[in-house]
Amino acid sequence: MSEHRPDPTSQGEPSLPELLQIRRDKLEQLRAAGEDPFTQTRYDVTHHSDQVKADFQQLEGQRVRLAGRLMSKRGMGKAVFADLQDGGGRIQLYVRIDDVGEQALAAFKKYDIGDLVGVDGEVFRTQRGEISIKAAVITLLAKSLLPLPEKFHGLTDVETRCRQRYVDLIVNPEVRRTFEVRSKFIKHIRDFLDARGYIEVETPVLSTISGGATARPFITHHNTLDIDMYLRIATELHLKRLVVGGLERVYEIGRIFRNEGMDTKHNPEFTSVELYQAYADFHDMMDLFEQLLSSAAQKILGSYQLEWQGKALDLTPGWPRLTMAEAVLQYTGLDFMAVSDDAQAVAMAKSVGVELPATAPSTWGNALYEVFDQKVEEHLVQPTFITMHPVDVSPLAKRSVKDPRLTERFELFVCCNEMGNAFSELNDPIDQRQRFQRQVQLREGGDEEAGMMDEDYLTALEYGLPPTGGLGIGIDRCVMMLTNNDSIREVLLFPTMKPLD
Repeated sequence: MSEHRPDPTSQGEPSLPELLQIRRDKLEQLRAAGEDPFTQTRYDVTHHSDQVKADFQQLEGQRVRLAGRLMSKRGMGKAVFADLQDGGGRIQLYVRIDDVGEQALAAFKKYDIGDLVGVDGEVFRTQRGEISIKAAVITLLAKSLLPLPEKFHGLTDVETRCRQRYVDLIVNPEVRRTFEVRSKFIKHIRDFLDARGYIEVETPVLSTISGGATARPFITHHNTLDIDMYLRIATELHLKRLVVGGLERVYEIGRIFRNEGMDTKHNPEFTSVELYQAYADFHDMMDLFEQLLSSAAQKILGSYQLEWQGKALDLTPGWPRLTMAEAVLQYTGLDFMAVSDDAQAVAMAKSVGVELPATAPSTWGNALYEVFDQKVEEHLVQPTFITMHPVDVSPLAKRSVKDPRLTERFELFVCCNEMGNAFSELNDPIDQRQRFQRQVQLREGGDEEAGMMDEDYLTALEYGLPPTGGLGIGIDRCVMMLTNNDSIREVLLFPTMKPLD
């Protein structure tokens, strides 16, 4: 017995409009014969293709029932070979007139690539050694009225792949793996945190205050209350309210919305995990983040070594930790810790071609941050923690006791991408009010990303927030790293797209 695999580049194939009409005509013929496939309600599946292959020795000669999509057919005599794709992968079908009968074989030959079928048959291995299913009964479960992309070129246009993810998943197996890794990573986060005594909570998506981060929000309107509301730009302030209430370890995995630009690193809605631990600081959060991400690589990929954006990465624990000023000194030669005057700091920034944004005050802290952002991030390939950010850009982080210009804050960078952000949380309500007021002034001055005054959060702080460590992780970017994808759209099932109209 040998499979017949003809040259796929046949000539004289029907045009797309003709193919569409042919498929609809086949559906009408089935309906006229009382065999409408869309009346099927269920199919009793006993195995998936990967199970059959993995357990072949036990299943050889046994009857199994699989269901999936026809991806190819070859041979038109008394036997037809086909490939069935299901949730476990692909497996070959062998449909022979002696096994299914003349009428059933004739019907099967009329099935189209993309049709969904149920197969009841015997597990066996062909003469070529391929594990297959010898069909006894084939049931048409749903008719595909649109042809799949041509087999040997596939669906390659990125725009089309993102708009029609359902087709992308059918014809590009590697895409399915990306989202399997995503699911495993999110499960790993939950398992990791649950095992350490954290509890998962849910906080509002809609709020009358845009807070917890510096970002431009989406605005919607509540008709009954007749007020504008904001889609959350972070979960931070509600989670810290819960720590005030005595929930000492909390986390939330959820969707965040920011009305900002779209590029390979940013989508207007994305997924983050934020976690808060009472009686901990940002050093504890660094340890936890390193353990979480390195263990995810080991568990999901089986190694600390991986590749991302053409760079070989090593996630073995023990990642470098540099203050922002140390990183700037290392990569630019500028020693911001040797100066304290704002004008001197701004002049230092200009000396290496860095200009402060028009909305940023000309301060020592903003000058330090902009030099880091514009001149240093691009060098941070291996996992590196950057600590001690200026107060000017950290409105919710606790000040450093050693240098009040700085905060106990870090960001993790991998391949020049920020992967997460963490603080020793600011729990002084007086200091917090002053920083909120500064954000309000920036907002009134035209900075649409600046924060708002949150009086209820200040009230919560006045009841007493214990010393707390907090960490926010961008799940999408972590998945990009674990799956070696360069664009955030590749790790979102349905990324935001500009309408075709």
